[in-house]
Amino acid sequence: MSLIDNGIYVDGVRRSTPASLDETYEQLHEHGGMAWIGLFQPSAEELASVAAEFALHPLAIEDARKGHQRPKLERYDDTLFTVLRPAWYVDETETVHFGEIHLFVGPRFVVTVRHAARPELVGVRQRLEHASDLLRLGPEAVLYGVLDQVVDGYGPVIAGLENDIDEIEDQLFAGDQAVTRRIYELLSEVIAFQRATSPLRGILEALLRGAHKYGTGEELQARYRDVLDHSLRIAERADAFRVLLENALTVHSTLVTQQQNEAMRELSEASLAQSEETKKLSEQSIAQNEEIKKITSWAAILFAPSLISSVYGMNFEGMPELDHELGYPLALLGMVALAAGLWTAFKLKKWL
Repeated sequence: MSLIDNGIYVDGVRRSTPASLDETYEQLHEHGGMAWIGLFQPSAEELASVAAEFALHPLAIEDARKGHQRPKLERYDDTLFTVLRPAWYVDETETVHFGEIHLFVGPRFVVTVRHAARPELVGVRQRLEHASDLLRLGPEAVLYGVLDQVVDGYGPVIAGLENDIDEIEDQLFAGDQAVTRRIYELLSEVIAFQRATSPLRGILEALLRGAHKYGTGEELQARYRDVLDHSLRIAERADAFRVLLENALTVHSTLVTQQQNEAMRELSEASLAQSEETKKLSEQSIAQNEEIKKITSWAAILFAPSLISSVYGMNFEGMPELDHELGYPLALLGMVALAAGLWTAFKLKKWL
């Protein structure tokens, strides 16, 4: 059975607590007043029973059965159908979680349908039961009480998100590599939070616009305006959080680009330094080659006369030209000619 709490209220006071839906219908007809039925993940049969008793619109019942609806306010004749998305912050995981509450508010009844374990509405019921003057205003007082609790529940979420954003700013300028993922995750939570909070303005303004037409008293109008004021402040903070996180992504992208540019600059400087070193080594190698060419050239030039003189200095008697009167001048002339020829050849090759 998904019936969490059930009460019949007459003049703002709880008269009975029926044990079943059928008993609720009977006592409502018997005592009059208002029935407040609290359901948690009801079955299709239970929703059909409530719809048949209070003439609820099939489209609203279909939304309540499926869940996963956006926050909204719809009116079907004299029945209001409201969808709210409560939120709460989990410190252990630093994440925002969302629930879903559907309310059917008619002239003599309120039916609340919850699709998540949190938040419970026990506190709303107890608070209103201790304020009989407020509960005496009828079913819309219950709608106000639920709206007020949902909006108040957004306060701790705002505080948790603000703390997370402060931590992200520290991570951002500390160069933490994990900050990108956290920014995206937190931005996703903020966007979901905006989707839960931003429609409240339209819901409350619609209630206030229809107040005179549908007989909403001045007291409830004042309370609706108070909740509207709180919801606007919450929505403004959520908008500011989104801007801050989007700016954080931009700043992070800029910092990453600067780091990449700095790394590229260092690589370029290292490459230029290496090129300069290579150039110096090449110049040194060329200079060494030139020196080697010169040394080799002069060695060859000096080797030719040495070869001739060493041959004729062997002191053999049978050597030709030893007794010729022109042998010595011819040997000298050969040495000079050979050396001159080598010098000319090396000069033409620019070795000298």
